[in-house]
Amino acid sequence: MPEKSYPMTAEGKEKLEAELKNLKVVKRPEVIERIKVARSYGDLSENSEYDAAKDEQSHLEDRISVVEEMLKYAHVVDANSSDPDEVAVGKTVTYTEVGEDEPETYTIVGSDESDPMNGKISNDSPIAQAILGKKKGETVTISTPGGKFDVVINKVEE
Repeated sequence: MPEKSYPMTAEGKEKLEAELKNLKVVKRPEVIERIKVARSYGDLSENSEYDAAKDEQSHLEDRISVVEEMLKYAHVVDANSSDPDEVAVGKTVTYTEVGEDEPETYTIVGSDESDPMNGKISNDSPIAQAILGKKKGETVTISTPGGKFDVVINKVEE
């Protein structure tokens, strides 16, 4: 079985490392303290504070596991290592849909870094999958759940 890989930018990796530190150093002790306090209320079978704290602990530990896994198999992508005109993770791409006048600009990032409302799309998204490896000037067909459309890549920036 091939080894897992999580492509991400250096900035994305730093954010994950900071999140992991916060989860372990700040959040985990807070949850443990809430569990201790809830236990002091007595009968655990009818203790909603205890149940809530245990649920929170479960979610916290799940997130810690996910972040640790992502960092373990992180593949920091250097946008400068590819052709300057080629679309790659870490690069900002401007394209125009064929028949439209308004260009759209997105930075392609790892899945955990995506924030479409702020112009960051996941390398796993249909748009990124279609344009990764393509070059400035190419026309590309993008298939999304909403249908297919053609775009022309206008600009690729690092």
